[in-house]
Amino acid sequence: MPRHPTKVLVVVVENHSYAQMRAKMPYLTTLSRRYGYARDWRAVRHPSLPNYLAIFGGSTFGVTDDRSPRRQTQHIGGSRSIFDQALAAHKTAATYAESMPGSCYGSTYPMHAPRYAVRHNPWAYFAAGRAGCRRHDLPLSQMAAAVRRNKLPNVGLVVPNLCHDAHDCPLAEADRFLQRTLTPVLHSLDFRHGRLVVVVTADEDDGKSGNRVLTSVITNRIHGKVVTARLTHYSLTRFMAGVLGVRPARHAATAPRMGTRFGL
Repeated sequence: MPRHPTKVLVVVVENHSYAQMRAKMPYLTTLSRRYGYARDWRAVRHPSLPNYLAIFGGSTFGVTDDRSPRRQTQHIGGSRSIFDQALAAHKTAATYAESMPGSCYGSTYPMHAPRYAVRHNPWAYFAAGRAGCRRHDLPLSQMAAAVRRNKLPNVGLVVPNLCHDAHDCPLAEADRFLQRTLTPVLHSLDFRHGRLVVVVTADEDDGKSGNRVLTSVITNRIHGKVVTARLTHYSLTRFMAGVLGVRPARHAATAPRMGTRFGL
């Protein structure tokens, strides 16, 4: 087993609190108990998009709504995401987006009956990283081969569609999606040999729980770990930067250390 993990794969559930996720996602709850979870993890704000930007960019950039990448250029400007930092450091990065019609697609699709929501795919918002996004923002169907070949990236994000992330469907549907998606990941050599850490969190709560969400840290390096100290989405940003060996961006530089709390 390497001294430190070398890969992080993130999955984000939508708009549910810690208590709701614990009560209605039995598969995720079982993984949480087996490996580890945080009891006081806080999202940054409402609505969805600022939280995705916080996790993968280290800041909300002053964004307070869910508008499209084109409408957020004035806020994000030339800033770079954690995916862009990975590529600049000669590491690998990828997103695996379900129901997305094309790489780095900049709109919700289809408009009349949306399944893919661009606001849940943060790389598309970083114009300075557009070239990398177009190469490495992939359909979810391509993830299975990467898992089989132990070729998951150093930093990866799974973007479920609006049903499978529990935005438009019950949490039970998201839980079944996680079971289908993560079962082969947890059987991979990357996971079994301690190279890979899987993090499942929620972008925000339902607006009634102080933005406290369940964040599960799934890795063969820990067993039955429960962290009670307060952590935030910026803690995840800082952890990914540490795995890459790059400087944590913006607010992540001073965020509580997730890696230290979980012993990673």
